[in-house]
Amino acid sequence: MQENPYSATANANLQKEENSKSKLRRIKRFNPIQLGKMSAVMYGMISLIFVPIFLIIALVSPKGGGMGFGLGMIIVLPIIYTVLGYIAGFIGAFIYNIIAKIIGGIEVEIE
Repeated sequence: MQENPYSATANANLQKEENSKSKLRRIKRFNPIQLGKMSAVMYGMISLIFVPIFLIIALVSPKGGGMGFGLGMIIVLPIIYTVLGYIAGFIGAFIYNIIAKIIGGIEVEIE
């Protein structure tokens, strides 16, 4: 005889099966220096997407200083993005750690 899918036993078995597959974990804190480094690398890589755009603008613009702006930005933009990425990651981790102590952290479901 088949078990009623709406019975308490069936629901308990289903709950146990779901609990064994995935668990909720809470991120208590981030290391600000490590998150700053990760953010710096990500922001630096994202800035490299814009380098060809500035190069094209520099090549297409008239000879009135557009070339200097474009070539300057090719060098300066990745550096600025990398530094600002580090600062944003560091400050973000620091703020997250303070808030996580007060209200808990971000819950992540893992299998």
